[in-house]
Amino acid sequence: MKKLGVNIDHVATLRQARLTRYPDPVSAAAIVEKAGADQITIHLREDRRHIQDGDLRVLRNTVTTELNLELAANRGIVDIAKEVLPNVCTFVPEKRQELTTEGGIDVAGMMKSLRPLVKSLTDKSVVVSMFIDPEIKQIIASKESGANSIELHTGRYCELTAHLKGDEDVSQLTLDARKELERLKIAANKAREIGLYVAAGHGLNYNNTALVVKEIPEIVEYNIGHSIISRAVFIGLENAVREMKRLVER
Repeated sequence: MKKLGVNIDHVATLRQARLTRYPDPVSAAAIVEKAGADQITIHLREDRRHIQDGDLRVLRNTVTTELNLELAANRGIVDIAKEVLPNVCTFVPEKRQELTTEGGIDVAGMMKSLRPLVKSLTDKSVVVSMFIDPEIKQIIASKESGANSIELHTGRYCELTAHLKGDEDVSQLTLDARKELERLKIAANKAREIGLYVAAGHGLNYNNTALVVKEIPEIVEYNIGHSIISRAVFIGLENAVREMKRLVER
C-alpha cells in the first residue's frame, strides 16, 4: 500500500498573506486526514513565512495519522523538534529568498554537522529522513548519517513532464524525461537495497504522479502539497486529497 503525505504549508501561506486567523492549517489537516491521507507534512522555516511554532504544537496534539516536520539543519529548529517530537523529521535545504525548496540537501557535504542532529532526534525515537537529489552518493551518505529514510527530489522529473495529461506511458516521454525517471528508479533501488525507507516529492501533480507510481514500486510514500491545495480551490480540499490518494494507490 502506497502512502500519501499532504503538505499543508500553502494553507498557512494564504493565512500569513493577510496575517489573519484563517485559513487554519490545523483545520486543513483534519480535512486532509478525513479524506484518507496517511501523513501531514509541514515545513517550519527559519523565517516562519508560513507555518508558525504554534501551528506545529497544535498539530502535534491533533494529527491522528503521522506528522512529518521538514526542517533545516539548524540547531534551534532541531531543538523545537526534540521538544515537540513529530513522528518524522525530514532535513531539507533552505534559502531565505527561494520560493520553494530548490534541490536536495547535500548530506555528503554536511555529514559532520548533520550526524549529531540526526542522533539527537533518533535518540528520541523520531524517524529521520533526508530530502535528497537522486544521487547514489547522497543515498549512501544518508545511510551513514544515521537517517532511517530518504525522500527523493522529483523536481527535475516534473519539469520534464509538464506536458503530461495523466494517461501516458514511458514510451511517450522525451529522452531526457525517461533518463530522469530511470535516475529516480536507480536511486530508489539503491536506497531499498541498503535498508532505507523511500519516499518522493516535489512538483508532483495529478498528471505526472501515476507514471512514477507505476514505474518505481520501490517508492512507498509520496509527499505532495502545491498541486493538491491548488486543486482544492476548485473542487474542495477533501475531494482534491481523495483524487490524489486514488492516483497513488492505483
